[in-house]
Amino acid sequence: MLNVFSLANGRLFQEEIESRAALANVQPVWVDLDAPTAEEKGWIAQHFGVTIPDDAVDDDLEESARFYEEDNGELHIRSDFLIDDDETPRNVRVAFILFKNVLFSVHGEELPVFRLLRLRARRIPALIEDAKDVLLKLYDADAEYSADALEGIYDALEKVSQRVLKEDVNDAMAAEALSAIAKEEDLNGRIRRNVMDTRRAVSFMMRSRLLNAEQFEEARQIMRDIDSLDSHTTFLFDKINFLMNATVGFININQNKIIKLFSVASVALLPPTLIASVYGMNFNAMPELTWRYGYPFAIALMVVSVAAPFIYFRRKGWL
Repeated sequence: MLNVFSLANGRLFQEEIESRAALANVQPVWVDLDAPTAEEKGWIAQHFGVTIPDDAVDDDLEESARFYEEDNGELHIRSDFLIDDDETPRNVRVAFILFKNVLFSVHGEELPVFRLLRLRARRIPALIEDAKDVLLKLYDADAEYSADALEGIYDALEKVSQRVLKEDVNDAMAAEALSAIAKEEDLNGRIRRNVMDTRRAVSFMMRSRLLNAEQFEEARQIMRDIDSLDSHTTFLFDKINFLMNATVGFININQNKIIKLFSVASVALLPPTLIASVYGMNFNAMPELTWRYGYPFAIALMVVSVAAPFIYFRRKGWL
């Protein structure tokens, strides 16, 4: 899908593009290619003179291919953007090409950060003045989106804490808690990777000397916002580890209770086993041969020998 945006009265305005001829009637500041077809890439190459690489959004790019400048002045930046999906949180690679004051962005699926910027640019006048502003605002919105995702992790871990630390945790509850903790740990790691990648991209723009004084100061503010997120991700990692260890500890306690019951039962069954062994030897002098209540007495003695260890263990507090 090809989305073309131009500036109208200080606001970002989306143009309807259905053919290559329609590109001649617009002066875009941002061209967004969402899972573009070969035909749409051809339109861009013919009209703007920009060739979209086939590996633009590949995940296995070398580090040297993430930030570079062509001889013709094209500035290429590869960045990861977060999608905080309830089912499968993930980082999506986006390729940016800045050429002749037009920003070209290429990605394989719709991104929440891009939707957020479009909504803001339509409502807030003078938010964007050129293509570099679009790129900076995308990184700014990405940092804010990451902060919102971190707040969601805080809320999710708070619910897990209430279940794990304030209730009797059985194995089923512990399994649910571990699953929830693992999910939040994965999201926290993806956020940390996302903000690291954003920091590198903004730092590259600052070093490239393409930004004016106002844009440079905005880039520095984005860097400060990203730095503030690092402490939150570190704290969340520590909290996740604590909850993980606490949950595993409760699982171990439950297992120890089971092992303790088997240990007590095996100790308690030793005396009746001994009594049964002695009475099973069939000595001639055993009272069972002449005493009417000999065998009932033996059975009662076995029951008493079982009950005695349980009573003793309970008084000691071992049960």
